[in-house]
Amino acid sequence: MSEKQTGGQPDGTESHDPDFPEAFLSFMRQGWRDTNLPVGPRVEVPNHAKRRAALSAAFPGETLVIPTGGEKVRANDTEYRFRPGSDFAYLTGDHEPDSVLVLRPNGSGHDATLYMRPRSSRDNDEFFRSRHGELWVGRRHTLAEKSTELGLPTVDLTELDAALAELAPARTRVLRGFDARVDAALRPYDGPRAEGQPARDRELAITISELKLVKDEWEIAQLQDAVDATVRGFEDVARVLPADRAVSERLLEGIFALRARHDGNEVGYGSIVGAGEHATILHWVHNHGVTRPGELLLMDMGVENRNLYTADVTRVLPVDGRFTPLQRQVYDVVYASQQAGIDLIRPGANFRDVHLTCMRVLAEGLHDLGLLPVSVDEAMDEKSTVYRRWTLHGFGHMLGIDVHDCSNARKETYRDGALGEGYVLTVEPGLYFQPEDELVPEELRGIGIRIEDDVLVTATGAVNLSAGLPRRADEVETWLAEQREAGPRLPG
Repeated sequence: MSEKQTGGQPDGTESHDPDFPEAFLSFMRQGWRDTNLPVGPRVEVPNHAKRRAALSAAFPGETLVIPTGGEKVRANDTEYRFRPGSDFAYLTGDHEPDSVLVLRPNGSGHDATLYMRPRSSRDNDEFFRSRHGELWVGRRHTLAEKSTELGLPTVDLTELDAALAELAPARTRVLRGFDARVDAALRPYDGPRAEGQPARDRELAITISELKLVKDEWEIAQLQDAVDATVRGFEDVARVLPADRAVSERLLEGIFALRARHDGNEVGYGSIVGAGEHATILHWVHNHGVTRPGELLLMDMGVENRNLYTADVTRVLPVDGRFTPLQRQVYDVVYASQQAGIDLIRPGANFRDVHLTCMRVLAEGLHDLGLLPVSVDEAMDEKSTVYRRWTLHGFGHMLGIDVHDCSNARKETYRDGALGEGYVLTVEPGLYFQPEDELVPEELRGIGIRIEDDVLVTATGAVNLSAGLPRRADEVETWLAEQREAGPRLPG
C-alpha cells in the first residue's frame, strides 16, 4: 500500500474503517489466482496519435503536461462518478482518474508517456483495504494492458513526482486546473498572465481547443451515435407524456436519463425540462415543476456516448398535442430563424453572419408581434440590440467531446471566425417571454420556445445530424401523436 498517510490512516482508507487483526490480514493475502484482462488496441488509437502529433508540432522542443483530473467529492467521503478531462480524453482515449499525459521533446517531435494508477498489487493490502483497490472499485488495467489498449507507453503514477521535478519551467507548458498536485509541482513560469493563467499555459489550452474545431471521421460517427441515442430518449419521453393530466418534470428528466445511461455514458449536461413558464429560464435544471395541458414543454437534453461525445438537442412540445394559434405563431418564427441559419452554414461562412441571420428573423417576428419599440434595422444595430430582451442568447456553439466544445479557442477562430469543413455546431435560436414582462401582451407571457439541432459542416453545406426528430410545428404534432400511440418502452 502507498506510504501516504492521512490522519494516521493508509492512503485510500477512512478513520472509521475497522482495525483488522493480523490473522485476518494474513488470510486475505493468500490464495488469489492471477488474471489477465483480454485487451487489444482500440480502433481509434491512430486518431489519438494524430492529435498528439498535431499538438507536438505546435510546441517544438517543449514539454507538455496534460492531466485528466481526479474524482470530485459529492458529499463527505462519497464521490461523483468520474468523468475524464475532455482534453486529456481527446488526446489519449483513457477514461481512468488521476492519469497524466506527458509529451517530452525528442528532437523530431515528442515522446508520449502516460502516468497512471496501475492494477492494485497483491503484494500489499491495497487491493482489499484501499478505496482505490480492486475489491472496492473493480479490476484496473496493468501498465502493459493499458499500453496495449491505448498504444501509449505507461508508467506507474508513483513515479510522476520525480518526473515532474526534472522538468525545466521555462520549457514546460501545463494544462492547469485539473490536478492540484501537478499544478503545485510545476509552478507557473514567470511571464504575462492571460485569463487567470500564465500566458504560456493558456496557449496550450487554446491550441488544444482549436485542434478540436475540426472533427475527424471517427468523431463524427461518435456524435451521430450520441444524437441517435438522444432521439430515442426524446421518443421515450414523448411516449409517457400524458395529454390530459399533469406529470412532474423530474419524471421526464428521469426517463431520458435512463436512456442516456443505458445507451451511452451519461447525460452530456444537466437536462433542462421546462414546463410552462419554466421554458423561459435558459438553464432551468431544477425540474421540479409539472406539465399542464394547454401549455408548452421545452426539453433541452443530450446523451453523452460511451466515448464521451455528446448531443445537444432542444424540442418544444404542446402538452395536449396541439399548438394554439399564438403558440404556433411564435414557434414558426423560431423555426424560420433556425432554418435561415442552417441554410447559411457552409465552409467559409462566418460564424457571426449565421448569428445575425438568425437574429434578424427573430427581430422581424418580434416586429410582427408588435413588440419591438423601434424598426427591425434599428433593433439590429449593434448600438441597440433591443430585440435581445426576448432572444437572450446567440444562435449556437461548437459541439463535440464537450457540449460547449472548443471553449478556449480564440475569438478570431471561433466567434469572429469562419466555419470549416468538419466543424459541428448547434443551431438553437429561441424566443422567451417572461411571465412578469409587462412589455408583452398577457397571452404571450410564460411562453418560451427554442429549437436546437446538431449540424455538421460539409464541403457542400450543412447536414443536420439530429434530423431524426421533426422540427416543423405540424410534424411535431404528428410525431407526438405517433409516440403516444406506440406507448411506453424500456431501453433494450
